[in-house]
Parts: sequence; structure tokens; C-alpha cells
Amino acid sequence: MKKRIVACFAMVLSVFLLLSACGGGGQQATRLIMATGGTGGTYYPFGGVMAGVINNTTDLQISPNASGASVDNLRQIAAGDAHIALAQNDASYYAFTATEIWSEFEAVTELRALMALHPEPVQIVVLADSGIYSVEDLAGRRVSIGDIGSGVEANSIQILGVHGITLDDISVFNLGVGPSADAMREGSIDAFFFTAIAPTAAIMELSTRHDIRLLSIDDARIAMLEAAYPFYARKYLDSENYAFLTEPVQTVTVHAQLIVSANMDEELAYTIVRAIMEGRDAIIEGHRAGVYIEPVHSATSVSVPLHPGALRFFQEIGVLD
Repeated sequence: MKKRIVACFAMVLSVFLLLSACGGGGQQATRLIMATGGTGGTYYPFGGVMAGVINNTTDLQISPNASGASVDNLRQIAAGDAHIALAQNDASYYAFTATEIWSEFEAVTELRALMALHPEPVQIVVLADSGIYSVEDLAGRRVSIGDIGSGVEANSIQILGVHGITLDDISVFNLGVGPSADAMREGSIDAFFFTAIAPTAAIMELSTRHDIRLLSIDDARIAMLEAAYPFYARKYLDSENYAFLTEPVQTVTVHAQLIVSANMDEELAYTIVRAIMEGRDAIIEGHRAGVYIEPVHSATSVSVPLHPGALRFFQEIGVLD
């Protein structure tokens, strides 16, 4: 029987209309919480940059909070604990439809997208001298597959599955990217999965202290993943992503997107999207992921319905009918 997720979508935003201290001017600011990700990943710093640009160009005050990333963030939106969240497009769809990693929970049909963000390739990290050269070689090894219930965990299970490997075939560790890198440094794991824009800070730092490699996924397995899970696409990583890569690595990617509740005020959603799109140059200066903020991609690479405020913005600039 499905567990019920408390859906407090009717949260009254006026509760968060607080007076900001602006030299005694008494201006009002709408205060919002943005759920991001772990401090060693991409969501936390990128969310912080976007929030900063929005805060500097609107009357909004958005606070980016560290979190367990995609699935945790979607639960926070469902419970009304956050107003905006970064989440993988596959995890968002699973929550919206109560499938895959969300199959034991109620569908969160009030999820809405503001826009798509950056691609997030799945990165499978091993030490260069580990003797692991393919995903099949992970059988019998100590593998971190991401936080419990995370989008990374879902990606890991799906990729292992098309290689004929179940969680019973590995020693499972449920760690985020920072703790995974630490565990690899300490010798307590042999490999870890992480889904994020490349390069990722924790992996780059690990590569400065240890010789590491990324595992490739072959054509046949990529075809199986694309057929079974519509959000995967082929992606190549090379020395432009990580200096330690001496030849291209073939993997799959999903995309990040900004998620809110359908109950968010239309004008508020419009203001957020407009601030991000018009502040693209400033966002790029703060984080490399900003280069993927582009009208057509941002409007069309989403996996749940666009919020009416976002839809209105993209219609006004001629991207959508």
C-alpha cells in the first residue's frame, strides 16, 4: 500500500512576506526557500548563484539550503518545506507519476517546472589501479550508489541492471559525492556513481590526490537504457571535462530542472524565470552550469508541466506558442 506524502501545496506565501531591513525603509520582500543539494555537488553552489542573481534584481529573498538533492528536494516541495527545488528530470517524472523510485508513494501531481537547467551525466568513478575496467567488473565490489532514495541511486540501479548486476551482487554504500570521494581516499569503497554536471568539484579534488578513471557504458547498454527510460541520452566526457581523462568516456545523461508547486502564484513564478533568463550572464560568471540556460532548451527539456507563470514568460519571448 502506498505511503502517503503530506502535500501541503496550499501553503500561504503571504506568511513569508516579511519586512526587510533596508535602512529603515520598510520594503517588503517575499522570502523563499530553495532546496539544492550536498555541498560537494553542483546543486548547492549553482542554486546559490541563481538565488543571488534573483535576490539582486527583484524584491525576492531566496535562501538556498543544502539537502539530499533530487528526491529529498521533491519531498520538500510536496511537504511545503521548500518553495523552489533543483531536481533531475527523471526523478521529477517518477514523483509526478508514482513510478520507479516513487512507486511506493503517492504521485505528486502538483509538481510544476519553471525551466530546464544543465545536463547531468552519470559518472562512475574508480581508482586507476583498481582492476575495474567495465561496469560488469563492479560485481563483488564495494560500490557507493548515492544517497538512499536519490536520483543517483535510481540511475545506479538502472545502469547496473542493464549489465545484469543487482544490489545483491555488490556491497552497497549509500553516500553522496563528497563522502564517496572521502571513502575512496580512505580505501573503504572501490567505485562510486554520481549524476551531475562535469566537472564536479569533489571528483576534481579526488583526481589531484589519486589516479582515477571513469567507466564507459557500451552502445548496446546505452540503447537498452534509452529504450527503457526516456530521459536518458548519450553523452561523452573528455579532457575538456576532466584533465585526467586521456580518451573520451561514453555515458548517459539526464537534465536538472527547477521545480515548484502548482500553487505558486503565477506572477511569482514569472518573476523568478524572468530574473534567471535575463541574469544569464551574471549566472555564468558565478557558475559554469549557467551556459546551459538558453530559451529553447530551458522551455522544452522539462519532464513535468510548466508552471503557468513560466509558460507565460516563454510565450512572451516567442519560444512557445
